[in-house]
This record gives sequence, structure tokens and C-alpha cells, in this order.
Amino acid sequence: MGTSRATEMRRRLRERMARIADPVLLPGAANALAARVAEECGFEAVYVTGAGIANTFLGVPDIGLVTLDELVAHTEAIADAVSLPLVVDADTGFGNAIGVMRTVRRLERAGASAIQLEDQRFPKRCGHFENKEVIDPGEAASKISAAAEARSDPNLVIIARTDAAASEGLEAAVERARAYVSSGADAVFIEAPRSKEELVALPGLLPGVPMVANLVEGGKTPLVPMDELSGFTFVLYANAALQGAINGMRQVLVSLKDRGVLDPESVPLAPWDERQALVRKKEFDELESRFR
Repeated sequence: MGTSRATEMRRRLRERMARIADPVLLPGAANALAARVAEECGFEAVYVTGAGIANTFLGVPDIGLVTLDELVAHTEAIADAVSLPLVVDADTGFGNAIGVMRTVRRLERAGASAIQLEDQRFPKRCGHFENKEVIDPGEAASKISAAAEARSDPNLVIIARTDAAASEGLEAAVERARAYVSSGADAVFIEAPRSKEELVALPGLLPGVPMVANLVEGGKTPLVPMDELSGFTFVLYANAALQGAINGMRQVLVSLKDRGVLDPESVPLAPWDERQALVRKKEFDELESRFR
């Protein structure tokens, strides 16, 4: 993504976040193709999901195995494929405060509009797994300060996520979130509240602070409709598209295995023309013709 385009995406996200009473419905994209589908469907931004990259690129669970180089490469590819702001899941920041600064600089150059950093102890785990551990809140706050200092574009959004609710309780997680805002975070993400009541109460505990609600099918937090989450800035469905894709792939491949032939009428198959339109083949054909 060119510098001017990336700058415009960051400005657009900042302006969209200012519409406090109107949350951004944020779908996850594990790759550029998923981001193209999200853009086609009319979403305003996409979330570059660390769990999704781990699952699709490596075929492993979300346990901290994705490297910074792999995350940067995915972010660059997605930024090049869509004209949408990207909220990038940077896990624990790939090191201490100095490592976080390098992570922020690389992801900003790759086209990130927002970077999410969490306070888990490395190797991190999915926020809806058991046995998560968090680092000292002072150390986590210093990493957020380093992230804020490292950005070159002041419109780059720093999102501080805390996973402390699971081990220290919701009140401690809220206190951590306050400390992270004081350290330079532009938004906070309290992961895995256990009930609808806990979830919808969070914006009232941190008035005026942009917040992320993360809704995961099968996770710790119940699925709550958008119209009951008006206090949040982002309502995140990080891996809904991925879960749908897994189900669709399985249906097609089971049918192919059982029948020995592909039957487009009986399985959820995107038609040839639709697939080529999604990846902009006509645009590339026109470019090829111009430069032939």
C-alpha cells in the first residue's frame, strides 16, 4: 500500500471512531481473499486476525507461533488488496518494549491503520483458551507507551488488550485498561467477559474510552446483538468468515469425495465468473493490455 493511501485509511478510521453512538462491525480476515469478500459485502474496515493466520497459513492453533515476518507479509498483502482500514492483531508485540517499537514501525509501513497489543505472557494463547497468563501491568503499560512513541503517523490507532479478567477478575482488567489509556492507548479491549451483563457494563466503567467487544462463536463471551452494544467502538467477529469457510470447504470436499465429480448445483460453490470478479481479473487484463 502506498504511503498516501495508508495515511488516508488511518485518517478514515480515526474519523469513523469518532461516531461514538455507532459501533463499527469489524469482521476478521485471515488473508487477502477474505478481505476482498468483506469489502465486497460493504464492511468499513477489516481485522487482520492472528488466530486466523495461525489456522489458515500454518494449520495450528492460536498459541503464539505466527512470526512478525509472517504477520507483516499478510498485512502487506491485505493492504494491497483492499481500500479499507486494517486493524492488525499483533499479539504481545513480539518482545519487550523495544521489540514492540520495531513491530509498530513495520506494521505501520505495511499498511496497518490500527495495531492491537495484548498483555499476555509469551507465548500467548487465544483469548478464549484456558490457562492464560498476563505480565505485570507496569511492564504492559511501558509496552503501550513504546508503541505510541514508535508510530510516525499520529492517526495510527493503538489498541491495548488485556486478558487479565480470566486470572485476576474483571475489576483488575478494568484497572489495567485505565492504566493503558494513561500510557497512550487510543482504545482498549477487555477480552472474554463471561456474561452478557459483564460485557454490556464495560463501556460504563470506562466512559469516553473507545472499546472493543469481541464476539466468538463457542468462546467465553455470549453473542450479543449489535443494537445492545452501542457503547462500544468496535464489535469484532474475528473468525466468523473463517469458520464459515471451513464449513463450506468441508461440504464441497465431502461431496466430491462421495460422488467422484463436482456438482455445482448441490454444494456452496462460488461460480467461476464470481471468483474472477472478486480477484479483479478484468482490471488486471486491462493493465496487461495497456502495457503490452
